[in-house]
Amino acid sequence: MTQIEHFEVIIIGGSYAGLSAGMALGRSLRKVLIIDGGKPCNWQTPHSHNFLTQDGSTPKEITEIAKDQVAKYDTVRFYEGLAIGSKKVDNGFDITTNRGDTFHTNKLILATGIKDLMPKTDGFSECWGITVVHCPYCHGYEIRNQKTAIMANGDTAIHLASLVKNLTKDITILTEGKSSLDGQQLQKLINHEIKIIEKEISAIEHEAGKLKNIRFKDGAVEAFDAAYASIPFESNTIIPNELGCQFTEQGYIEVDEMGKTTVDGVFACGDCSTMMRSLATAVYKGNIAGVFINHELTQESF
Repeated sequence: MTQIEHFEVIIIGGSYAGLSAGMALGRSLRKVLIIDGGKPCNWQTPHSHNFLTQDGSTPKEITEIAKDQVAKYDTVRFYEGLAIGSKKVDNGFDITTNRGDTFHTNKLILATGIKDLMPKTDGFSECWGITVVHCPYCHGYEIRNQKTAIMANGDTAIHLASLVKNLTKDITILTEGKSSLDGQQLQKLINHEIKIIEKEISAIEHEAGKLKNIRFKDGAVEAFDAAYASIPFESNTIIPNELGCQFTEQGYIEVDEMGKTTVDGVFACGDCSTMMRSLATAVYKGNIAGVFINHELTQESF
């Protein structure tokens, strides 16, 4: 029988949150395995912003620096592959991968991120993260003072419009069908000279991800420089479901302030556990998860 290699902590996901947790644990000499498939959700984004000391760097550059720094801690190992299964066993968890390997761990960190579910609109996915974006804090400064669309309806449209209004005066809300905005919301838009188009979108015309026009199903075309969109997402893995983790109404793994899930021994950090989707938040949450897992391990053995 093949002996299963044991780790004190396995981190599933080796992007910003996972690497941050790995550093905190490596500095406490914990035996850690970071499992990562190398496909972060922001791979198409040209530059990262609003992260102190790395403003304007590419996501790849930041990841490479982080991974090099974490790799200096001898007790941390990296595994290239996908975690595809999990099982609660005595004194921890068994994790299986797509390469046929199984590892045992006392504690588990889920830093798996999320998968954006792109609409079938032609050109949308090619522009996502470049000129069709999700967050004014991450991207708004770079597309300031440009003719901007907000592809949303109802409360989401109003929320985005309130944030974007300080970045550009030329805003149009595209409700992609009949507006669900109420009278008070419509009056706010009128007061701020924000236009509404209630037509369905058929395509986004672009050049290498740079938005040029939005084409509607009735044949009309409107020129835009940039757009915000709020799109659904799903988990990148079934492992939290397998282990019985609870989820929030929005679809994130439920965690407390320390990153603990509703399953003993399982923590979560990064985009899979919070709607605050940014590099800075991921690094912070990963650090917290790493620190408190080390605290648990210390209390259990001291």
